[in-house]
Amino acid sequence: MSHLRFCAVLLLGWASMASAQAQTAGGWQEYDEVFENGARHAKIWDASWTGIYGASLAYNAYQSSEASDADDRYDARVGAVKSALALGSMLMESQPHAAALAEYQRLKERDDLSGVQALGLQLAQQERERRGWEARIGSLVVNGIAGAVISADGRESDGAMNFATGMLVNELQIWTQPNQASSAINRFQPVDISAGGVSLSGEYAVMLSPNQVSATLRY
Repeated sequence: MSHLRFCAVLLLGWASMASAQAQTAGGWQEYDEVFENGARHAKIWDASWTGIYGASLAYNAYQSSEASDADDRYDARVGAVKSALALGSMLMESQPHAAALAEYQRLKERDDLSGVQALGLQLAQQERERRGWEARIGSLVVNGIAGAVISADGRESDGAMNFATGMLVNELQIWTQPNQASSAINRFQPVDISAGGVSLSGEYAVMLSPNQVSATLRY
């Protein structure tokens, strides 16, 4: 099966044809599922991780003064700072899916299909960025400092364990984020193309790379 790579602008033209056919057959159901499920997932994700970091902060704050072992009290103070920073980040940075759902509903009322497709691309790009390396820098700095502080207390192995555990939790937080738009965009969809009396039936998919949004057509 041959593969051709095209720019995003040309892809949107093909997507419009395929999506127009999909609308005739099934209405807006697929778009509804992507945006509504994404917003629902984001709400659950926000509540879950806010609760986890809030509980961790409360536990570490208690242990920082009540733990029987001095090392445990020391580690709990470090943990309380980490939990407070993580909780603050959760409260300050919200997922983009709720706003995307509101915009989608506005575009849907106007029957603006091209606007919906552009919104889906934008949301998928935001999802990808929230899973990229830049999303790990803050955690790397915080956990690195925390591990170094504990290591400086003469407990190098505990410092390394604290760092590794913190990074693992952050990785879990990143990969449990909603990704409905990315999943929908990167699935191959059927498309029929006609030009100069020649008709081709094939499939297209949007491909997200670090520097561009491109497309693959296979026939």
